[in-house]
Amino acid sequence: MGSRDADIDFTFAHPTTARSIVDALAAVGWSVEDPVGGVTHMINDADDVYEWYTNAPEDINEVLVRLDAPGNLPYTVAINVYHPEAGTGGMFMLMPGRREVCFSPGIDRRHIPAAPAFTDLAWYLHALVPALVTTGLEGYEAKEIKY
Repeated sequence: MGSRDADIDFTFAHPTTARSIVDALAAVGWSVEDPVGGVTHMINDADDVYEWYTNAPEDINEVLVRLDAPGNLPYTVAINVYHPEAGTGGMFMLMPGRREVCFSPGIDRRHIPAAPAFTDLAWYLHALVPALVTTGLEGYEAKEIKY
C-alpha cells in the first residue's frame, strides 16, 4: 500500500501564536493533553535540531510562553493537539514568521470510511477551520500524497 502523508497548510492574515491557536481550538473541544496525559511540543533551534519535549498539562502556560517567545520567532515550533471526544489528534507546526501553520493528523488518524486508505481531511477541516477563522485564518490547502 505504501506510506501516505496528509496535512493541511493554514495561512493567517497576520502572524499568529501557539497560544491563540490552542485557545481557539480549546473552545471547540480540542485539548493539548494527548492520550497518555502529556503536553508534547517541539522547538527547532539555531542548530536546526528538532527538540521534542513532554510536559505535564498543568505546565501549559509555561509551554505556550516558551513556544511564543520572541527569540523563537525565527524557528519552527510545534504543539500536539487531541480531540478526546473524536479520539484523534495531530501536530500543529508554526513556521518561522508564524503566518504559515501546518497541521498533520498523526494521532489516531481518521480515515474515509468508504476509502480507508485515505485520511478524512474533510473531518479535520470541519473540526479546525471554524475555530481558526476566529484567529485570522486567511486560507488553507489540504493534501494527501502517497510516497
